[in-house]
This record gives sequence, C-alpha cells and structure tokens, in this order.
Amino acid sequence: MWRSFLIAVRFLTRLPLPSAGVETGHNVERSVLFYPVVGLIIGMLLWAATGLTSHVDSELRAALILAVWVVLTGALHLDGLADTADAWVGGLGSRERTLAIMKDPCSGPAAVVALVLVLLIKFAALKELLIQNDVAVLFLAPIIGRTAVLVLFLTTPYVRPSGIGTALARNLPRRATIVVVASAVAVMALLGGRATIWPLSAAVLLVIGLRAWMIRRIDGMTGDTAGALVELTECAVLVAQAFMATAAR
Repeated sequence: MWRSFLIAVRFLTRLPLPSAGVETGHNVERSVLFYPVVGLIIGMLLWAATGLTSHVDSELRAALILAVWVVLTGALHLDGLADTADAWVGGLGSRERTLAIMKDPCSGPAAVVALVLVLLIKFAALKELLIQNDVAVLFLAPIIGRTAVLVLFLTTPYVRPSGIGTALARNLPRRATIVVVASAVAVMALLGGRATIWPLSAAVLLVIGLRAWMIRRIDGMTGDTAGALVELTECAVLVAQAFMATAAR
C-alpha cells in the first residue's frame, strides 16, 4: 500500500518524494485509491500558503496561492484541459478527429483560451474567498477534484487501447474504489457540515454534465478528459463557495 501511495503522490504532484521502487501492475492499479489523500495533501499545502502570504493584499495573495497550486501539480491537469479544449473545438463533432487532436502535443487557440479562463476564474474566486476569510475550501477543492476522477473511472469506459489510463480502468479495484469515494464524501460532509452542500452539489452537477458530454463525443473518457475534469471541478467548487460566502456577507 505504501508503494501505491507513493506512486499516486509522484504521479499527481511534483513533491520530491522517494521512488516507489518496482512499480508493479498491482501497485499502480491500487494507486488510484489514494487520489483523494493526495488531494488532501495538496489542500494542506495550499492552506499553509495562505498563512505564509497573510501579510500581502488579497490580489497578490490569490495569485501566489494559485501559482503554488499549479507548481504543486506540475500543471498536469491543466495540460489535460488544454488538450481537451483543442480537441472538442477542432474535432468538429467527430470522435476520431477529437481523439487524434488530443494526442497532438501542440496547443491551439482553444487550449490557450480555456487555460486563461479557468485560471482567471480560479484567481477571482480565490481573491473573494480570501477577502471573506473563507479558506477551508482550499482543503475541499483538491479532494473533490481527485475524487471526481475516481467516479469517472467507475462509471465511464476508457477509450484508448493502451496507456496508463487503460491499465487503471481495466484493472480498477472497483469495490475498494467505491468505498474510497463514499468515505471521502462522508468525511468531507461530516467535517464541513452544511458548508459543503454547495461545493459538493456543484461538483456533482459538473461531473454528470461533463461525463455525458464525453460519452456523446468520444463514447467514454481519456486521461486528458480526466485532467480537464479535475480542473473544472476545482474551479466549480471555488466558484460555488465564493458565491455562498458573498451571499452570506
């Protein structure tokens, strides 16, 4: 289990942890069970960043926290968002064309626009939450985003014939994954109470909508669409919490 945990952390972050040693198929497949835990680690580091930047104004503070967020993940999910945006726009409704564009390492205008918009919205939401001193959501957003990936793997076919995602989807420990998802949601609800209603609801609606969109376009998911799901879910959680904090003001 320790090796699976290390694999998950090393894959989803750029934290300088030791190698997991021999990465057997079993260890890699079970690494998905630790995705919400990795989200918690990211959330703790983001919360620490709020303390270290408490002496600067809200705009610079929000920008610095967002920069830490991107660096921690190595822009892994932003890359998936960029590839997905290019493919959805350039694919012109064709499954084959969409999948082909997602494999292209070059980024087009749609990718740039998607990245700018998501980062801008995250920045604005973070600024508002910092003004309201409502930073607990920095724990929630990374956990919910990575739990959403598990839900996607549980409910959606993986359409690539080969790759890391293919192996994860084919050999997913389904029962254990369901337990992890249920546990993550229960823990967040118990610790956050009523404050988690809006963020969790926003995440659920987004996952349902994006999953349906993936099924219509490519009959399933890829690693890039999973990355896009993480970014968009985190963004939705921040925005929902910012709206709630503003309404309660």
